[in-house]
Amino acid sequence: MTSLAPRARRETEAQRRLRGGRIEEALRKEYPSAPVALQFANPLQLLVAVILSAQCTDVRVNMVTPELFRRYKTAADFAGADRNELEQEIHSTGFFRNKAKNIIACCTLLVERYQGKVPSTMEELIDLPGVGRKTANCVLSGAFSITAGIVVDTHVSRLARLLGLTDENDAGKIESDLCRILERKDWIHFGNAAILHGRRVCVARRPKCEVCVLQKLCPSAKAGG
Repeated sequence: MTSLAPRARRETEAQRRLRGGRIEEALRKEYPSAPVALQFANPLQLLVAVILSAQCTDVRVNMVTPELFRRYKTAADFAGADRNELEQEIHSTGFFRNKAKNIIACCTLLVERYQGKVPSTMEELIDLPGVGRKTANCVLSGAFSITAGIVVDTHVSRLARLLGLTDENDAGKIESDLCRILERKDWIHFGNAAILHGRRVCVARRPKCEVCVLQKLCPSAKAGG
């Protein structure tokens, strides 16, 4: 399989948009409901869970957060947490020292600036410690149903390139390409569905092209799949 099919580079913008729409249709049929895989009950829990999910599987995060959220119920609770204790509680998610530092700093700012509430704009969210566009998009879409962009993680980045929807490697540029190609109403679903598809079918080391619903729309599958 090639990382980027030659045909994708010859497509016009209009052709790429048309194929992008068909890809989204196929994903929506395959995954009618594509919710965030992380378990949460409110915006704060989702924010913390997404911070924990960096370089960690959602399954592992979902194993850690039930007890974590029983102990820390508010932003003030996290802001006042003993850092060593928090590190131990999230140890299994990896990079626990940096994650604990970011969670405490993030929640401290939430308390000081937003009365402990999670803000609902991209600009405010990315100003929080440990929060980038991917995290912000996940929180906005998952907790507030706000369509500000497309969640671009490693799965979405890989699929977007294999599907010939972008030639970029930078997550921000990939997001810009996808937002230009896809209709805004599809942004949230596409991001979540692409993540599911990347985990279940278009697996990095062993893509299951023979059973992929996108096979006929994927230049990479045709080129070498």
